[in-house]
Amino acid sequence: MGAAPAEALPGATRIAPGVTYRHYDIQAAKGLTHAHVLSVDLRDRRIRVDLLYPGAVAARGTVSRLAETQGAVAGVNGDFFNITEAQHPGVEATGAAVGPAVTQGRALKAAVPDGQRFGPRLPPGTNTRNVIGLGTDRRARLDSLSLDGYVGTSEGRLTLGGLNQYALPVGSVGAFTSTWGSASRVRATCGTDSDRAAPCSTDTYEVTVRHSRVVSTANHPGSGPIARGTTVLVGREAGAQRLRKLAKGAAVTVWHRLVASSSWIPYRFALGGYPVLRGGRPLPGLDDAASAVRTAVGIADRGRRLLLFAVDGAPEYRSGLTIAEVAEALRDLGSAEAFSLDGGGSTTLVARAPGTDAVTVRNHPSGGVERPVPNGIGVFRAG
Repeated sequence: MGAAPAEALPGATRIAPGVTYRHYDIQAAKGLTHAHVLSVDLRDRRIRVDLLYPGAVAARGTVSRLAETQGAVAGVNGDFFNITEAQHPGVEATGAAVGPAVTQGRALKAAVPDGQRFGPRLPPGTNTRNVIGLGTDRRARLDSLSLDGYVGTSEGRLTLGGLNQYALPVGSVGAFTSTWGSASRVRATCGTDSDRAAPCSTDTYEVTVRHSRVVSTANHPGSGPIARGTTVLVGREAGAQRLRKLAKGAAVTVWHRLVASSSWIPYRFALGGYPVLRGGRPLPGLDDAASAVRTAVGIADRGRRLLLFAVDGAPEYRSGLTIAEVAEALRDLGSAEAFSLDGGGSTTLVARAPGTDAVTVRNHPSGGVERPVPNGIGVFRAG
């Protein structure tokens, strides 16, 4: 497989200061495919990168709609997500993403257990906490974000097992805030840490906390918008048993944050997926057999440049790339690190045409139309 470095590709179009768009052919193992690439120079302070999302964790929108609503000049789709609940009849698919998400320095959600994820098999040594992020130093890096939090009561502290997640660890308590949206919280108590299809728990409890006091309780998770300043605690199994001890009017403190495993620099933006390239080398064990339409992001120039990469889903190119070929393609483009995002029908890359105010879809989504997704990477003009 051969590809030219990003700056050397012909037909480059300037989208905004520091942002260019190119597309080119790749001769892959299973045939010709076509790639679309946005190169983003993070040294140019006239642009910034942040999360595209529809204003709630448990909601979806097309990449073009998210970009238009938030004023982005370009972007791609993001993390894998809770797309279906065929294994749990009657349970609503939330549309929420698998991994952590951070926007404007604010944590939106934490990661579901590894066994609860959607998407292809993870490469060895990776997990749902893996993120690509942009620090306050404007450098991009790969990292992992873990939840650190507790519920404080008169009987002591209870470790928090989830934050705005569609799946909670068995026996835990999760916190849901106004950021979650209005989707049902029942899905959070379905499956197990190792089996997404396992039945929903029958031992659940929900407590609503407002202004540090319990204002209501329920035997089952509910739905509907959560008011600002309110936290809904959902417990399953042992977590439910602990929550049942909280009576209406009880004093409760809820505290949480996301903790990085590698960087001490705070993240302004982050979203989940999984790494495929580190230090210029593909991760061991990458799948080299299953080809598909893919979305990925590369990090070049020591974190100072992002390469947003999307494979075309038109019928003549739909054989796509393997994950191993994605890593190789991004390395050929100059990336030292690379990160796989959701692909298939989700793969979408948008960018403004020169002289216009609206983004257009540059690839052909494999389903023929854009698929609504929970988040993405957006490129914005600063100011």
